Amino acid sequence: MSPVPTFARRPQFNSTLRWLLPVVLVLLFLTILIWLPWQAREMESNERQEQLIADTLWVEQTIRFQLGRDEESLRALGADIVNGHLSQNQLRERMAQLLSNGHELLRVQWIDPQGRMLIGSDDGAPLSEASRTAADIARRTHNALYAQPEAQNPDPHAPPAAVLMDYHAPLYRGGAYLGNLVATYQVSALLEEMVPWWFAQENQISLTDRDDRVLARRAAAGPGHGVYTHKRALDLPGVNITLVTDSVKSAPRLLPNLLVGSVIVLSLGLLWSLLALWGHITRRLAAEGALRQQMSFRTAMENSLVTGLRARDLEGRVTYVNPAFCQMVGYPAEELIGKLPPMPYWAPEAMAEYQHRFAAVLAGTVTPQFETIFQRSDGTRVPVLIFEAPLVDKDGRQTGWMGSILDISDRKRIEELNRQQQEKLQTSARLATMGEIASMLAHELNQPLAAISSYTTGALNVLGRAEASGAPVDGAMLKPALEQASAQAQRAGQIIRSVHAFVKKREPLREEVTLPALLDGIRALIELQARRFYVIIHTELAPDLPPLRIDRMMIEQVLLNLTRNAIEAMAHIPPQRRVLTLRAAYDAAAGQVSVAVIDQGHGIPQDVAERLFSPFFSTKAEGMGMGLNICRTAIEFHGGALTHRANPDGGTIFTFTLPAVPVATLTGET
Repeated sequence: MSPVPTFARRPQFNSTLRWLLPVVLVLLFLTILIWLPWQAREMESNERQEQLIADTLWVEQTIRFQLGRDEESLRALGADIVNGHLSQNQLRERMAQLLSNGHELLRVQWIDPQGRMLIGSDDGAPLSEASRTAADIARRTHNALYAQPEAQNPDPHAPPAAVLMDYHAPLYRGGAYLGNLVATYQVSALLEEMVPWWFAQENQISLTDRDDRVLARRAAAGPGHGVYTHKRALDLPGVNITLVTDSVKSAPRLLPNLLVGSVIVLSLGLLWSLLALWGHITRRLAAEGALRQQMSFRTAMENSLVTGLRARDLEGRVTYVNPAFCQMVGYPAEELIGKLPPMPYWAPEAMAEYQHRFAAVLAGTVTPQFETIFQRSDGTRVPVLIFEAPLVDKDGRQTGWMGSILDISDRKRIEELNRQQQEKLQTSARLATMGEIASMLAHELNQPLAAISSYTTGALNVLGRAEASGAPVDGAMLKPALEQASAQAQRAGQIIRSVHAFVKKREPLREEVTLPALLDGIRALIELQARRFYVIIHTELAPDLPPLRIDRMMIEQVLLNLTRNAIEAMAHIPPQRRVLTLRAAYDAAAGQVSVAVIDQGHGIPQDVAERLFSPFFSTKAEGMGMGLNICRTAIEFHGGALTHRANPDGGTIFTFTLPAVPVATLTGET
């Protein structure tokens, strides 16, 4: 038989290899697919067992550490008892403190050598047989130890209702035996107090004696399955107690842990991805719609504003204006956005102010609020109030300045109208004041006019007698009469000029006036009223009073109103108390001059004082109720304040303050 040629065997080998390789790969894949779950199961089982051992060791150390702390505390307490440092009350307090620090302790007591309790945290209980044995061993060995707890249930796997364990610490003073310090533990409390909740939720924990009988058990999550268990002896002197942990976890299953779980996880992952993508698309569409709506709302809001808005970058270039601003200046937005100063709406007469403020903007500082004027495209001037603040982006960086511009043309017109009305009101008040003193004025003028008539009649008689006799006229006789007539005419003229100046209508004009000069200007009118009611006027002016920059007529009216009220307030008091005091002082720290008008009249009742400065409120039948309101308005116009208070000597003190001319201005300093 001839051998098969090599070229004939090679195709057969290749065919077998092509068939065998996929089979081997499939078998390898199946082997790996089967081995991986098994290996994962073994790894998971080993990890659970190792974790259980580590956790059991940690719990054992925790129990031993707490018992060690209790032992140390009992040794310290025993040393204090032996040394006689504690009274019975202090000993009971220390025992109570031990019980509060360790909830695993049931009681603490001191027993004598015969086993009788001397002092305890409670009424105590008789010692068990095992406890008496442990007490005897502790006495003989001079070492502290635990008494072996005994389980009472016949079933070795069922925990007893309550198992107690005593710890005996012998007490010796020199060679004399004083008894034992006994701490009683409730074994179940060791598990309740010292085993963390997370460990109890995953394991059944038991304490067993040397015969594997259960002393205490904690099974918060149910009984253990016996798959993962571990025992750890508690190294306690005198007793054999074992900590047994039994996990409630069962052995991991082979296939569902990897294959089915992987399919479920992948399916849930795919579903979650689809839901997340759908939710993302929905939120994106909703956000885009909300953004469009917000932009539309913002645009509509900005278009409906009557306040002009203007944004500028850090170089002063206009980046945004709203329609209200464009309407205010008369230029469309296309001619303003992107433009650097000078701006087309800057008025030529305020160009220096604009340049100064623009330089401040470039330096990084702006005035938060100021008034200026704009010029519309038709040349009309518009007074505006501008609020400016830094423009900050979402990252907290300043990108420019944002301004709000208000057209205050109406406000300016109202202010001018109010000023005119106030001026008319003040004029009316002055005329009313003059009407009230008209009769006194007639009486005051009658005296100088009668004197003038008398002196001129006498002079005419002298001239007539000289002419009839043909004798020369005696000039020495005529001169005194004519001088007296001239003085009386000047007096009448001064009264007429004071009245004329007081009632004259004019624009407010501030000038530097000294307070004595101010009082001299209206002294005749004040004295005219004072003589009517027999009031004495005292003036107390400080020698260092600086000049005041005031509208003279306004402050004269204030003084005349306040003095008239003070004089009238003293009309019905005894004549010897009718004294009007004008007092002035200078407060250099505040830079103000204070003027006080002091009377000793009837005073101001509380209900009247609350409404004293209200317009159209008056206590006089013929009064308009505007005098004090006008006075306060005039003083506040000058930057001062008008107040009143009761006079300790009876009556009222009205005080107003006025800013004094700065010292630098008086000396010419800059």
